Amino acid sequence: MKTIIVTSILLASFLGTVTLGEENNRKLNIVFFLVDDLGWSDVGCYGSTFHETPNIDRLAKEGMRFDNAYATCHVCSPSRASILTGKYPARTNLTEWLNGRPERNFEKLHSAKKLMSLPDEEITLTETLKRHGYATADFGKAHLRKDPKSYGFDEAITGWVRSYYYPFSPQYEKTLPAKKGDYYTDKLTDAALNFIERNKDRPFFVHLEHFAVHDPIQGRKDLVEKYQNKLLKMPRQKGPEYILEPNPDDPAISKDELKTLEENDSLEIHQDKRVWWVKQKQDNVEFAGMLEATDESLGRIRAKLDELGLAENTIVIFTADNGGMSASNQYRGINHSRKQLNSRFASSNLPLRGAKGWNYEGGIRVPLVVHWPGQTKANTISHAVVTGTDYYPTLLKMLGLPLLPNQHMDGKSFVPALKGKAHDRGAIYWHFPHYSNHGYQSPGGAIRLGNYKLLEYFENGTVQLFDLQNDLGEQKDLSKSKPEIINKLVKMLHDWRKEVDAKMPRVKTAANSLRN
Repeated sequence: MKTIIVTSILLASFLGTVTLGEENNRKLNIVFFLVDDLGWSDVGCYGSTFHETPNIDRLAKEGMRFDNAYATCHVCSPSRASILTGKYPARTNLTEWLNGRPERNFEKLHSAKKLMSLPDEEITLTETLKRHGYATADFGKAHLRKDPKSYGFDEAITGWVRSYYYPFSPQYEKTLPAKKGDYYTDKLTDAALNFIERNKDRPFFVHLEHFAVHDPIQGRKDLVEKYQNKLLKMPRQKGPEYILEPNPDDPAISKDELKTLEENDSLEIHQDKRVWWVKQKQDNVEFAGMLEATDESLGRIRAKLDELGLAENTIVIFTADNGGMSASNQYRGINHSRKQLNSRFASSNLPLRGAKGWNYEGGIRVPLVVHWPGQTKANTISHAVVTGTDYYPTLLKMLGLPLLPNQHMDGKSFVPALKGKAHDRGAIYWHFPHYSNHGYQSPGGAIRLGNYKLLEYFENGTVQLFDLQNDLGEQKDLSKSKPEIINKLVKMLHDWRKEVDAKMPRVKTAANSLRN
């Protein structure tokens, strides 16, 4: 059935638009360089002074950097699906990372019903490019619970990583040859370079979905040593190492009570009060070593494009699937050794608030750099708001291919922004009807329209409102002083949920509170 639908849509798109001769012309290649759990402020060109990312910074100098780019979800699988489908997670009902987090007895809500894999009926960006003659390959963390070849990739080397040093994990034993001492990020890059070399004479789409900088937080040993030495020479950073963030859907916690909770660092107490530690400094040498190895990967990819004479014929997109892991995966207190803390808290997202797993900016705002040879003006910054659904129609427009509006219905092409023109994307939305691994915050959603962002929480219906232009760190809640804006944005958010048939969590009762 899917094949029939794909063929009919594409045939209709071709008629009167693309001739056979045009199809035989060499098209632009695409390298989509997706980093896992990379914070907006982790990169040099976005303000980091500890992490060194010369290749990412060079890409920004030669292309366009976006400072208002977003993931469609604060965790990976929904965000990755949006890139490939052009649809919000709430529309496809793939709203949580796969497999997802088990429910806990102390939680007040049951998670909403959700899909556990990429829907079969979706016509992915990859399938569309493949039907236009592209060689397609997926390397790294696909994380959609399907063989990537089933949704359009000719080749795929994907899977989970248990260790960044060989052996990486069982699924890579046959697909990614390596030996003792080999580092996963380097070997994955080798595979991508091999694919580019083999397909240099035809258009290609390389989806390089680096598992880095996701945990386990293990930097490449030579680079870890470099950052250990760098950290020793740096003056001590001011401010706290970590802060406690409470659940904004609960009654406010006083400063004195929060101070007491900081001193009583225990799972039971923090779970009861629903507070979570968030890292405030970029000083993790293991994470820094991971990130620079990933930066080297981008440099190696671009060097290969130069070597093959393909650099001026290749679009390079660099971004992340969600915000940085400044709040640990599962609850982790801070009364541990530096080595243990470095394995549990990746980096700081400051000046953004929150982390992966939260709808604050730290969880959803991501770096985005686009190099479109001959089209993007070098060393420019765009303030346009873009989100993960937008890549599908944008890439089709960049390539001069027919759009598929019935597929990428939640996406809006940001080609005008790439050409230095005004681009008003309109509202963008988030929907996460589950509890996160990275905090005790209630399930909830959010909307950004212009400079205003509203967050809504589903346990008690609490809302927060922030003016991001004047309060990037989301510290001044305007919900009490801006009732007209609150009413407008709440209505828009609720109307959107109805439009996309967003699934909502259920309140636990005596009848339905059986353990999952």
